[in-house]
Amino acid sequence: MVRVVRATQVEISAAVQALRDGELVAFPTETVYGLGANAQDPGAVRRIFEAKGRPANHPVIVHLDSPRFLHRWVREVPQTATRLAEKFWPGPLTMVMPKAANVNPMITGGQDTIAIRVPAHPMAQQLLTAFGGGIAAPSANRYGRLSPTRAEHVREEFGDSLRIILDGGECQIGLESTIVAFEGESVRLLRPGSVTAADLRSVAGELLTGAAENSPRVPGSAPMHYAPQTPLTVVPAGEIDAQADAASSGGRRVAVLAQRLPLRAHKYVTWINAGKRPEAYGHELYNNLRTLDRAGCQRILVQAVPDGDRWDAIRDRLLRAATDVAQSDDGTGTSLAVLP
Repeated sequence: MVRVVRATQVEISAAVQALRDGELVAFPTETVYGLGANAQDPGAVRRIFEAKGRPANHPVIVHLDSPRFLHRWVREVPQTATRLAEKFWPGPLTMVMPKAANVNPMITGGQDTIAIRVPAHPMAQQLLTAFGGGIAAPSANRYGRLSPTRAEHVREEFGDSLRIILDGGECQIGLESTIVAFEGESVRLLRPGSVTAADLRSVAGELLTGAAENSPRVPGSAPMHYAPQTPLTVVPAGEIDAQADAASSGGRRVAVLAQRLPLRAHKYVTWINAGKRPEAYGHELYNNLRTLDRAGCQRILVQAVPDGDRWDAIRDRLLRAATDVAQSDDGTGTSLAVLP
């Protein structure tokens, strides 16, 4: 059970003042920690991009404490978006809609759309309500790297360069929000998250999946993202022990993230059993990958996860984190010999 922590009034007041002064503030959400700036201060938003090393055309999400402020940021709210907001906000759903005329293009990556979320974490709500405005906040990590799910992960990434990090404990979900966009009254799923495709269909009916040619760019859509520094390979589920043996031959140290214990002892392998429950696996995914990244291994092997809506977000993050995807000889991947 994740313990939800609230900030003191002194902490919130200091964070609000920092935002008003154009500084960056790291804060927890139920998904991952965000690196926040006053969304109406172009200079402050620019500091997010500088701190993360984030490309200028990569949009950021604006966080609000309530849908009642949507009109300040969004030009038009589709009826389906209203129904989704009623069902899933506050919560781990980001919606991309036409931006209002006053929105700075730095937030949108130069596009005519803006990504909006109302987070559910009590500390995020405290901060947003006290601040009284929108907070632009991508994940509080260097661009392309593992997202932070604990305050200490933010400190590891940025050290003393961030004056204020609100510590809300570990994030309840541990994976970034689901992102959807709208094509008329149709909904398109652009990034899977804990609000699953089935959840979205229960409100919106038919669901389009994956980016189309005219879809907006959204956070986390780069082919390589969410990656540890150690090269990562996704391998077929039934071959994880054999792949570990092959990759660790000659005394090379290898790390493994699997859904079970190893079938036998592997002398040079650091092995984490993440289990078979998707919510628990997703909650610990980035923390487990950070642990394996620090293990001094030459490669991380990850057992491919099952099909199904509840695993979609995890599969998406792993495939974007992967340097390569090993395949088996039955046509589902490459043979063992491809692993260096």
